[in-house]
Amino acid sequence: MELSNGRINLEALNIEGCEGKHLPGSQLSPSDFGTYSYNQFHSMNALEILRETIKILRHNSFGFLAIAALLICPVSAVSLSNVLVAHSIVKRLSIRLLLVARASGLPLNPVVKQSCQRFCEMAVSTAVCFPLYITLLLLAKAGVVYSVDCSYSKKQFDVSKFCVTIRKIWRRVVSTYIWACVVIVGVLTLFLPLIVAVCNVFLIFGCTPDLIVYPGLVVGLVYSVIFAHAIITCNIAIVISVLEDASGSQALLRSSVLIRGQTQVGLLVYLGSTIGMAFVQGLFEHRVKTLSYGDGSSRIWEGPLLVIMYSFVVLIDSMMTAVFYFSCRSFHMEEASNGEVLSLLEMMNHSPRTPAATHSPRTPAATHSPRTQVLNDSNVIG
Repeated sequence: MELSNGRINLEALNIEGCEGKHLPGSQLSPSDFGTYSYNQFHSMNALEILRETIKILRHNSFGFLAIAALLICPVSAVSLSNVLVAHSIVKRLSIRLLLVARASGLPLNPVVKQSCQRFCEMAVSTAVCFPLYITLLLLAKAGVVYSVDCSYSKKQFDVSKFCVTIRKIWRRVVSTYIWACVVIVGVLTLFLPLIVAVCNVFLIFGCTPDLIVYPGLVVGLVYSVIFAHAIITCNIAIVISVLEDASGSQALLRSSVLIRGQTQVGLLVYLGSTIGMAFVQGLFEHRVKTLSYGDGSSRIWEGPLLVIMYSFVVLIDSMMTAVFYFSCRSFHMEEASNGEVLSLLEMMNHSPRTPAATHSPRTPAATHSPRTQVLNDSNVIG
């Protein structure tokens, strides 16, 4: 920190760990990722993150669309169609879940039955498609993060360099993804006993099944926020495992620290992406899986179109997660810079005055008005 002519040289601030360089100990060369300072970024809200994502997509549209077509589309087609899901297993699991819901006092109305059906279908589909998620989809996410990094460092996406880089970091990316899956499964597992315990408590107090639904809804809303926070943390951890020398639990811990102060922005980004994916899934369910109109000949073109739409939403979600990572880094840099500047100003204000500043009451310097003194202080600070 330097002071010149009473002004604070903000460019002399050097905050450790805020430069855009990878940590020592990694096997990456400086050319694998872009070299930049996080000072060039600024913290953004959800709408600004979306605008920044669109700008990056326009800057390198070929690379991102190639990732979507080659890596995301196959996973989206299998995930939407559920061709690998055994419906008999889904039916057995949904029946057992309905028995648990009835034992906890919940009424078996159509909403509860549909929720149990969807939850079991999602669980089975995720388990069956896990090999695709940990290979193609994870490779697509790493490619998106690498492309965003290239866009910020003013470099073109190079497939050969990406292949060399992904070989070096693939082990830690997979390790982080497995840890993220464990966290998400743990959060999902805790939800079932929690809602059963809450419903049983109200059942003991003599509440009717129709009234027990309301505390169940409250628990579901609170849990959805916790689940969304866990998803955001895991997504940022994957970005960290690509751009930094961190993996597994270390990446998750760093992610939880990094999103502090930006949780609301992350929740809005996650909400927008979830609504987009749910909308496309609903269209695919009613227009492709279920014959709800006509003779079904439109499935030939509607199915691939909806798969492309879903893949594009997944691509935008991955890009927004990468941009959100840079926004969080910038947010913490701004806080650190402001805190250091404020501490220096406090040191200046509490420092002992020089003898030249102690004038007698008869000197003109002692007859300044408070307004003049404030202006002088502001000149020193500014």
